Amino acid sequence: MTPVHKTGLLAELVCSNSLKSDDIRNASGILKREMELFGSLILKAAFISRLPAGKALAVDREKFSWFITETVKELGVQIINEEITQIPEDSKDIWIIATGPATSTDLCKQLERILGDSLYFFDAVAPVINADSIDYSVAFFADRYDIGTKDYLNCPMDSSQYEKFYEALINAEVIPIEDFDRSLLFERCMPVEEIAKTGKMSLLFGPLRPVGLIDPRTGRQPYAVVQLRKDNAEGTLYNIVGFQTRLKWNEQKRIIRLIPGLENAEIVRYGVMHRNVYIDSRKVLDPYMRLKTKERIFFAGQITGVEGYLESAASGLYVALNLYRVLNKLDPVVLPRTTMMGALFNYISRGSDHKLQPMYANYGLLSSHKQSREQIARRALEDMKNFLQQMGFMKGDIGESTIKGFE
Repeated sequence: MTPVHKTGLLAELVCSNSLKSDDIRNASGILKREMELFGSLILKAAFISRLPAGKALAVDREKFSWFITETVKELGVQIINEEITQIPEDSKDIWIIATGPATSTDLCKQLERILGDSLYFFDAVAPVINADSIDYSVAFFADRYDIGTKDYLNCPMDSSQYEKFYEALINAEVIPIEDFDRSLLFERCMPVEEIAKTGKMSLLFGPLRPVGLIDPRTGRQPYAVVQLRKDNAEGTLYNIVGFQTRLKWNEQKRIIRLIPGLENAEIVRYGVMHRNVYIDSRKVLDPYMRLKTKERIFFAGQITGVEGYLESAASGLYVALNLYRVLNKLDPVVLPRTTMMGALFNYISRGSDHKLQPMYANYGLLSSHKQSREQIARRALEDMKNFLQQMGFMKGDIGESTIKGFE
């Protein structure tokens, strides 16, 4: 176990319960469709444990992890619950290091000996609220621009309420972290108090943006909105969207209760912050995710510099494909650069000579001034389908109906 894992199940989600957008207009949507072609177990688990969240693919954490754990057992995989602190130098076995951002201190020390200095950044997770403690006479269900699903719970603020909240937030006490450096914070998991400190309006263009939401009590767009999303299928728990934090626990309670509708909020899981580890893949890995100096050692997951649950899972699919080829005395392969997975893994392994910063799937990796997003998406999926058919590995199928929304 690590300081942020609690259940002992495989694939436990410790940050958000959202796997981001399922819409093909979003880069995450393309990534999901490509992973479906691989027959991804992670995606299968996500769809089985899905919760209402508009266009986002949010899951019931426990059901998601339980399904993966049971499936792996049924496949006959031997699971050994013990800590690996080093990779034997004289071993001829093939290893995959997929220890993620919470890689243990002892293993990190060995990796530093093999790789030189490991790079790191700090990550934060958001608090979870008991649904029964929310004031539903103030908070209202709605999605931005009224798309019809009403999967988010919204707590509206007027300007004076926002002012009070903002001042309390930027002046609140935070938990000191050894070697903390704000420059090492990864943008997508920036603590809410750090966002606030960049300027009074920063939250209004970030996690508290009110655009596309109308308060049914006033018929007007609020000055600011705090959104909550279901954290389990029963709807008994809600996490506060975009509220990753390293505030002290008593400060979290005080400040969250300044939010209209959350005056009596019962926090069942406080936000925490932890040290995330990743390697400089461009410097030490080859295009197939192997160490340049030790080709028997593969890396996969967030430790490679991909950011996000699905990006991490996708890298495991890629490594598995190449491991299979190596074991069968075939040359490893790279995925087509026109696919989201291929472009992402090319970025982290060969993107430039600059130090790697964590990267998630995005259209910028596939951007073309001469093509629409529809054309980019269709090309990516067609190229991945053709590639996997040539490899004899295609496990899923993608039909025209998958290109959602374009028609």
